[in-house]
Amino acid sequence: MKSMKKHLAFTVALSFAAIAPSWAEIVERELPKEWDGLVQGSRFIDRFLPLPDVGELSSDVWGLEGVKPRHLNNGLEDPEWSYWGGNIHIDEQGQHHLFVCRWREDDPKGHMAWPRSEVVHAVSDNSIGPYKVAQVVGPGHNPEMQQLKDGRYFLYVHKFSDFYYYLAEDLSGPWQKKPFTYDTRQRELVDHMSNNTFTQREDGSMLMVGRGGGVWISESGLPPYNLVSTQTVYPPYDGRYEDPVVWKSDVQYHLIVNDWLGRVAYYMRSKDGFNWKLDPGAAYLPGIAKHQDGRVEDWYKFERIKVLQDQYGRAYQANFAVNDTVKKQDMGSDNHSSKNISIPLRVGRLLEFLSPQQISTDTAEISLLVKAEPGFDPQEDIDLSSLRFGASEEVNFGRGSKVLKTTEQGEDLVITFAGEGHGFTSDNFAAKLLGKTNQGEPLFGFARLPWVEYQLPHLSSKFPEFSLNAKSLKAEIEIENFGQAPAKATTVNIEYQKDGQWQLFAKGKVPELKPYEKTTLTLWGQKIQERLNKVNVRITLPQVDQPSAVLEGPVMVY
Repeated sequence: MKSMKKHLAFTVALSFAAIAPSWAEIVERELPKEWDGLVQGSRFIDRFLPLPDVGELSSDVWGLEGVKPRHLNNGLEDPEWSYWGGNIHIDEQGQHHLFVCRWREDDPKGHMAWPRSEVVHAVSDNSIGPYKVAQVVGPGHNPEMQQLKDGRYFLYVHKFSDFYYYLAEDLSGPWQKKPFTYDTRQRELVDHMSNNTFTQREDGSMLMVGRGGGVWISESGLPPYNLVSTQTVYPPYDGRYEDPVVWKSDVQYHLIVNDWLGRVAYYMRSKDGFNWKLDPGAAYLPGIAKHQDGRVEDWYKFERIKVLQDQYGRAYQANFAVNDTVKKQDMGSDNHSSKNISIPLRVGRLLEFLSPQQISTDTAEISLLVKAEPGFDPQEDIDLSSLRFGASEEVNFGRGSKVLKTTEQGEDLVITFAGEGHGFTSDNFAAKLLGKTNQGEPLFGFARLPWVEYQLPHLSSKFPEFSLNAKSLKAEIEIENFGQAPAKATTVNIEYQKDGQWQLFAKGKVPELKPYEKTTLTLWGQKIQERLNKVNVRITLPQVDQPSAVLEGPVMVY
């Protein structure tokens, strides 16, 4: 597999060269140095497949020449409305339901009329489209719909600083509008509460990632949502991040977030939804909408990504809001607008790690089961010489363990890899297979590591409330378990900062806590500040098989 050229993904279409700089909504981002040497198939962007042929191509449509001709049956568009965002749910009869927002195309404000958008429910008999609007739900922007563990449907929307959701027993409604409430738990709210994204955890609770990259939890899936993280989980690169999408597969959690100014998105993975690993390479960029003959639909912006998942949680389709030009250049009753577009994705193969013992430097062989499924025969379709297996940090760069032998097991295939070169460390929670099919197409898959625990407790504290008397200081601190497993008894350290140095105020014992159970500890320490002064405090909670949770910030002393 050959290394990819560094700036290949940042090619700017000539059709936009005439856009005035004052209208520009992009900056040219320098690709991270650590992306050098990535091999074909290693990036999320390599999963995008050509657009399917759905009906006739049409050039008698709105848009710059770079987005013509196109299939009007792909996604959702019409000349009267501008569409934005939206995700799809499949019902038991196989009908596809798209919840998306729209505003009048002839509105004098053009794209900037989005604050007047309404949420609509559109349907199709297939995932690509065409989708036809069946119902107006109500006012709102950037909707995301999820089914709760009790079977009801939760539809999150926002309108400026007004955040709310719709709730219904059935996809066809009626929809009840309710306020979306949340508890920051004394943490700083990074960015605002629009553009939230949700996924259901193993126990039916809901994990939310906010626009600013905070992780939130709701046991029922309904508000209030509780902020658990202490910092953003987004990549450590310069970027104007928004439009995250989070989903869970049988192997792991997935997260994509878009830098709207740089027009480059990033892909991350997690075993628990709290601690995230950044995978190198772009998740998507302009230019991903390609036809079977290689022609590109040159949309200016790809935003509001949502994914459609199969029974294993694998993302097999992405839906985007796309527009053909700079948003502020899209005026009412002109040749510009926006739509929802469907792009199929290459799915990862179904894998099972057959080596039960933890891999070490003494491991001689590693066995992996590659499962057959409709359209994929592992005994016939794999270029075995191309395969690499191990930690993603290795295989993404063409390294990793090589094939020693194969054994047929029914319709499946057992592949035995050499023990050296895998690169597994304590930081890895999923093994990656990367290579090609016999037709030269990328082939990949992830497998859980048998020795890794995936459902863990996750202790999270609030700041202590200090009360001062003549000789000592009392601290009351609330601690809650937001994980999906019971938390064993542990300790909590409260430190305060004095003269630039951290000093221990008190150490407390945290009792065993069931999932979503909380406790309030009362701890005593020496007088550390005068009345009504602020003190900088650090709370450290050990976690199981993950970094300690640390909360730091100023607290009033009363």
